[in-house]
Amino acid sequence: MSPARDIPLRRLRLRRSNESFADRLRALRHRWRTLLRLSLGTAAAFFIATHFMGHRQAFFAPIATIIVLIAGAGLRGRTLFELVLGVSTGVLMGELVIQAIGRGTWQLALVVTLTVVVGTLLGLKGLALTQAATSSVLLAAVVPLPGGGNPAATRFLDALVGGVVGLSMTLLIPRNTVRDIDREVQGLLTKLANILSRTAQALRTEDASLADLALEEARSMQPQVESMTSTAASVTEIARMSPMRWKQREHVETYVATVRDLDNAIRDARVLARKTSALLRHHEMVPPDMDLAIDALARAIGIFADDLSQRDDFEEARQELVEAARMASSALPEAMTMNSASIAAQVRSLAADLLYASGYTRDEIDERLEFD
Repeated sequence: MSPARDIPLRRLRLRRSNESFADRLRALRHRWRTLLRLSLGTAAAFFIATHFMGHRQAFFAPIATIIVLIAGAGLRGRTLFELVLGVSTGVLMGELVIQAIGRGTWQLALVVTLTVVVGTLLGLKGLALTQAATSSVLLAAVVPLPGGGNPAATRFLDALVGGVVGLSMTLLIPRNTVRDIDREVQGLLTKLANILSRTAQALRTEDASLADLALEEARSMQPQVESMTSTAASVTEIARMSPMRWKQREHVETYVATVRDLDNAIRDARVLARKTSALLRHHEMVPPDMDLAIDALARAIGIFADDLSQRDDFEEARQELVEAARMASSALPEAMTMNSASIAAQVRSLAADLLYASGYTRDEIDERLEFD
């Protein structure tokens, strides 16, 4: 790539770097519920284990709360089960071995090794196996206070209390499911529309550097896609489990149903930008009105975003998507190249992905996108 063409890419990287701290501040403002859950949950778990259950070293109760609260989106119920299962295995193995050989450096190494071996044979993996190993370490390394009760039973009960408190905090102080998934999806759709507009501008001006910039922007969206997918899993769980969010379940399901199709649309946008760049760099003929077809796609995305937020019927967005695909097919010259054909195909694929996201079936899409 020439130095001139590399300038937009450098500007994009600089802009992303400059925005990173602002993004972190914005994320912090949105996490007030998480901070509230963590502060109340850890305090509640420690209080219950210490004052209601009489545990003198109740450090693992708040730790278990944190583990469940910070667990992967959509996995908190499973995380609680794995947490208790892993702790049970760890405390059982640790207690049996310590009673037989005592505490010490080599005893700790043996306890951990035996715990992982037994846990693996029992089919434990991931978080469960990790908790089994750490539980056995704490039993072997931390000398219980006199009169503190059975350390194995205490550790297990602390894990149970902390896990239940963490899950309760998630349900009692739930995230705003519709607002959170809407923020993720709207941000993604806005960027996707901008990428398409830039790609259309590249064709209009026959400027390959603009297409390269659109491609770079599309590639940079992968973390945003992963964040959207994670949020979709989390809000689905919350809308299903928290009575405070049951009224939002139907709207949440509408958003969640679009996630995979939006991911596919972004992948198509990357290919579209790459093929546009290749066509322009090779000085191939630009298909007439192909830029208008891509602009129509960008407009359709804006309409789709509004319909999704307002729970509209998507009909206007669908008409715009079909028109974009029709224009792309009509724009192909008689002497097609591989790149021009690929551009038209990607416009159609993008339209199909968004029609899927709007609720169309495969047969309905084939019928609407079948042109003479």
